[in-house]
Amino acid sequence: MGREDRPSKAGRPSAPIGVFDSGYGGLTVLKEIMRVMPEQEYLYLGDNARAPYGTRSFDIVYRFTLDAVKYLFEQGCRLVVLACNTASAKALRNIQMLDLPKIDPERRVLGVIRPTVEKLPQLTRNGHIGVLGTPGTIQSQSYDLEIQKFFPQYTVTGHGCPMWVPLVENREADTPGADYFVEQEIRRLMRKDPEIDTIILGCTHYPLLIDKIRQYVPEGVRVVPQGEIVAESLKEYLQRHPGLTENGPSKVTYLTTESAERFGDMASLFLGKPVKAQRVEL
Repeated sequence: MGREDRPSKAGRPSAPIGVFDSGYGGLTVLKEIMRVMPEQEYLYLGDNARAPYGTRSFDIVYRFTLDAVKYLFEQGCRLVVLACNTASAKALRNIQMLDLPKIDPERRVLGVIRPTVEKLPQLTRNGHIGVLGTPGTIQSQSYDLEIQKFFPQYTVTGHGCPMWVPLVENREADTPGADYFVEQEIRRLMRKDPEIDTIILGCTHYPLLIDKIRQYVPEGVRVVPQGEIVAESLKEYLQRHPGLTENGPSKVTYLTTESAERFGDMASLFLGKPVKAQRVEL
C-alpha cells in the first residue's frame, strides 16, 4: 500500500514509546502508562481496519502485528508495547525470537500478559486464578501457559466473553443488557472453579465494565485490570533500560488504519477526553 500518508519524522528528536492494539482497547493501557509516565512521548497505533484480531488465526495475527511493529519502528520507536491480549498471545513470542534479531536486536517489543502474571503472588491468597477474555485469547491458553511456567502450583480457569467487547464499542456498557451479560459470564466462570479468588481481566476493553464486574463477582474475589500493572512494570523496565527512550515532548499522537473521525469519537469513550487521530496505511 502507499505510504504517502505516513506522519513525517521530521522535527521528532525523541524516541516515542509505541503502543499498539488492534483497535481501541489498548487505550485503557495507554491511559495508565501516561498517568505513570506523563513526561514521555507516545505513538498509539490502532489497526482498526483489520480488527478484530480475536477471531483470526495465529499466523494472521502474527503478520498483522509484525506490520504494525515495523511501522512504529520506522516512526522512531525503539520500544513497542503490544497493548492487546490477542497480539500478546499470538504474535509476541515469534516477533521477539524471530524478527527482532534481524530487524534490530537493540529494540524491544513487550506484551501485557507477562507483567500481569508476574504480579499474581501479590494478589491471590489461594492460587485459584480466573481469566476473563475474548474467546481467541482464552483459546490460545496463553495465560494458562504463562502462569504455569512461573507458578505451576496455581490453578487457572479461563472463560471467554464474546459479548463484552461489542457492549463496550456499542456504548452499552451502562445498560441493563450489560448487567445480564456480565452477570451471566461471571457465574459461568465461578461455576468452573468456585474457589477462584482473583480474576484477571484479560482484555483491554473490560476496564470499561469494571464497576459491573465488581458488582457481580462474589465477595472477597479480587478483580485485576491490566493497565496499572503494565504501566508500573513498564516504568521499572525503562529504569533498567534507559536507552530505549529519550527526553522529548510530553505528548501522544494517535494513529489508525481506518477512519480518523471514527477513531477519535471512540477513543474519547476510552480516554474520557477529546481525541484527534490521523489515518495511516500499513
